[in-house]
Amino acid sequence: MPRRPPSPVRKRRKPLLAPDVTYVDYKDVQLLRTFISDRGKIRSRRVTGITPQQQRAVTKAIKNAREVALLPYTSTKG
Repeated sequence: MPRRPPSPVRKRRKPLLAPDVTYVDYKDVQLLRTFISDRGKIRSRRVTGITPQQQRAVTKAIKNAREVALLPYTSTKG
């Protein structure tokens, strides 16, 4: 049985390791939108590629931003 050639390794972006990001702020909507799907759900660590500590900080910031109406809650159609 012939073997498949290995798929190319894709480098993930690390948005929280950028030099201008010191901590996750709930007012930084531009950064937080990278961790939210188009339906308004928070993306998982497996998708975003951040550490567990960073995921907790992002989740807390997104929830705070939702409370202040800077980000939308999940939208359900139906």
